[in-house]
Amino acid sequence: MIITVAGAGTWGTALGRILALNGHEVRIWSRFPKETESLSAERKHPNLPGCVIPDSIFFTSDIAEAAAGADYILMAVPSVYTRETAHDFAPYIDEKAIIISAAKGIEKDTLMTLTEVIGDELSRAGKNNTVTAISGPTHAEEVAKDLPTLIVCACEDLEAAKKVQQLFDGTCIRPYVNPDIKGVQICGALKNVEAIAVGIARGLGYGDNTCAAMITRGMEEIRRLGLAMGCREKTFFGLAGIGDLIVTATSLHSRNNKAGYLIGQGRTAEEAAKEVGMVVEGMNALPAAVSLCEQFGMDMPIINAVRSIITEHAKPSDVVTELMNRSLKME
Repeated sequence: MIITVAGAGTWGTALGRILALNGHEVRIWSRFPKETESLSAERKHPNLPGCVIPDSIFFTSDIAEAAAGADYILMAVPSVYTRETAHDFAPYIDEKAIIISAAKGIEKDTLMTLTEVIGDELSRAGKNNTVTAISGPTHAEEVAKDLPTLIVCACEDLEAAKKVQQLFDGTCIRPYVNPDIKGVQICGALKNVEAIAVGIARGLGYGDNTCAAMITRGMEEIRRLGLAMGCREKTFFGLAGIGDLIVTATSLHSRNNKAGYLIGQGRTAEEAAKEVGMVVEGMNALPAAVSLCEQFGMDMPIINAVRSIITEHAKPSDVVTELMNRSLKME
């Protein structure tokens, strides 16, 4: 199969690598010619130490060249660039190509999931391609080292989801299928915000008990919102739900966890993002998460606590005190 990866960041590169090693023809596109030239020449990514990029992977900054004849287009750009990238790719995508969304986020202005954003841009271009999503506990740094993990390939069209599943069969990623594409993406976006909260707790010096409690209640917040949106409850206790939240909230690889830790240590959100040095998707997802809470009338205290700290500059320790002093209730 010919697979075009849109996005030459750590996740796009890690995915491209394992797919190429699995026998597929892989092209990786970046908007930045200097980036593709460097990756093509050096065969290593600056943020994936020790990862050797196979010689078979072709790098390009030409969208027409990247998309020509591709059986799959894998979107791996940061969530805020998904619409722009889908818009630019849409005219060149073969009508039979399956689109795979690999980023995690919700569009701030429309509250669309990323597959909905991609579908919207395809529709505007007169295309009707099937759009799928992949998600789960998948830090690029570990996938690039062939460390085992599991994902879900999500789509209401189960045949399309199974085709995506087959692409990863035989790699370090064991793929499952899930028809709940909205639930999978709600989990993927909101867990990043919850992970910032856990990082803040760590930065304040709180222990494992605090973090475990926040992960548990954070997942409950996401579950309640997802059910209100018509998602499948089982999704929230699977790989895209609790699985992804655990790794994002606890891993040293997690940008969201690290950003939260720095905020808990006294940095501003802007200072924390700059120090992390890469995209912190939880900060991008926060406005949409808050809007969804309001739209569906959900009480999501942890997400609102993160909003208070990041956008209203509330003192983190004071916000934790407020959380602990909320009215008592049944679990």
